[in-house]
Amino acid sequence: MSTPLSRFAVDTHNRYFEDYVPGSVHETDEILVDENEVVRFARTYDPQPFHTDAVAAATGPFGGLIASGFHTGAMVMRLLVDHFLSAVAGMGSPGLDEVRWPRPVRPGDRLRVQVRVLETRRSRSMPDRGLVIAGVEARNQHEDLVMSFKATLFIRCRH
Repeated sequence: MSTPLSRFAVDTHNRYFEDYVPGSVHETDEILVDENEVVRFARTYDPQPFHTDAVAAATGPFGGLIASGFHTGAMVMRLLVDHFLSAVAGMGSPGLDEVRWPRPVRPGDRLRVQVRVLETRRSRSMPDRGLVIAGVEARNQHEDLVMSFKATLFIRCRH
């Protein structure tokens, strides 16, 4: 993540479509991956042994306990909500593209997210909003890429 970072001119409570500038790159704080949360999430939503049982996971395909990809996505979403998305003008997303989990996420990892604004365009049919296309990358403390995707976001315009 060696790209120069941009700072938003406004915080999330005053951020609108116009504040998302194509080419800008924004980085979040870190989140710590907690083993109890990994197991709790997996037992509820993705109960595979390499997510739920440290003993079984030790001899499994990943050589230890790993977070579900969907748990990783939830942690990434938390960081996006706290640092990138607008708290006042966000209007959701019609979807994600190119979702990848190239490396496992393990308890004790520290994840952070870098978001590049790839494209913005004002909606012709609904002029009160715009579309923001963003490239999202999550990396661990070793700079290993652990998740990436392209997000399309609806953001309300300021005026």
